[in-house]
Amino acid sequence: MKLHELSPQKGATKRRRRVGRGISAGQGASAGLGMRGQKSRSGTGTRPGFEGGQMPLYRRVPKLKHFPIVNRREYTIINVGKLAGLAANSEVSLESLMEAGIITSNDGPLKVLGHGELTIPLTIKAAAFSSGAKEKIEAAGGSWALLNAPSTDSVAP
Repeated sequence: MKLHELSPQKGATKRRRRVGRGISAGQGASAGLGMRGQKSRSGTGTRPGFEGGQMPLYRRVPKLKHFPIVNRREYTIINVGKLAGLAANSEVSLESLMEAGIITSNDGPLKVLGHGELTIPLTIKAAAFSSGAKEKIEAAGGSWALLNAPSTDSVAP
């Protein structure tokens, strides 16, 4: 057995240090808390985040500009009005829209928004739909389907 292999028995507890019980105890009088002041009194002192009356950091930061959303989801967006020129009953996805030239760049998963009018029935597969887009697609006699939720790998920074 070596010195570094020694450890207390399982379930053993060490008794707590009783401070402020006289000078012979080693932590008498001020109990290691210094002289006077809020931090030497009994009780907790101040709450976490308290900065002495100054507006605390957690209340200052969100008011400042230029704090971007961390891990923001980037979508390739299209409005239902742009889909009106497609053939009736065709299946619409990000790949088919890029082949047709309606979308020129892939900025992430496809999201369909509800601006414009749609009169032809289409089957649309996308990662996200606005509520207005869902209503207009169904009103035109089409259907929509959600693809798998976008993973963090496919999200642009």
